[in-house]
Amino acid sequence: MFGFSLVSLYSYYLRRIFRSSGLYPQTIQIDPQTTIHCWLPTKSGFPSKPPLVLIHGFGPSAIWQWRSQVQSLSRHFSLYVPDLVFFGGSSTSSPERSEVFQAASVAKMLEKLGVEQFSVVGTSYGGFVAYNLGRICGEKVEKVVIASSGVSRRRRDNVELLEKAGAEKISDLMLPSTAKDLRTLLRLSVNRRLHIPDCLLNDVIHEVLIIWGEFDQIFPLEKAFELRKWDPALYVAWP
Repeated sequence: MFGFSLVSLYSYYLRRIFRSSGLYPQTIQIDPQTTIHCWLPTKSGFPSKPPLVLIHGFGPSAIWQWRSQVQSLSRHFSLYVPDLVFFGGSSTSSPERSEVFQAASVAKMLEKLGVEQFSVVGTSYGGFVAYNLGRICGEKVEKVVIASSGVSRRRRDNVELLEKAGAEKISDLMLPSTAKDLRTLLRLSVNRRLHIPDCLLNDVIHEVLIIWGEFDQIFPLEKAFELRKWDPALYVAWP
């Protein structure tokens, strides 16, 4: 049975915007445990333009958060737009979860791609990662731009935020599992009031996991990856 998803349709539209901006998607194995999905400049955009890394915030994958910037920025920069680990198509089996680990993963990716000098822009959670990327890479980083990010945030700030949200844990606020929880997060993070029906909010937080038998003789495993290629929002797991 097939269902209609406005979120999937919008994701397809966003990928078209990125491609029309001279970018293409690639998944890069940066070490035995970690892979990073990143939008990269086509050969025509490299190395004639200065490299710029865009690091997204907590929430949807990179294409959702940099939609309004890639078209204008791509005229002046060779853009590198990664999904941070655990977002979009990036994953790891490492137990590490810190912003330092995220920054080190982006640094490894850039090294594998042969990017020797670059600037970086990070927004929200991505600002923490951009800050640490600057510390790790040192002179390789020409400029760091941090937008709407509390890099100096302290524990008491989280307490105040939870009181404002009426939530018990940061994970309840930042990883909403219901339309009501997501509405609370939007109320705190978006300046204007949004009138979004619950059906669309549920579509945003919904994830599809494809589970496939490795030795399936009727529907071979490669069919799962064909489906994954057709819709990058899907995740494939096999024994």
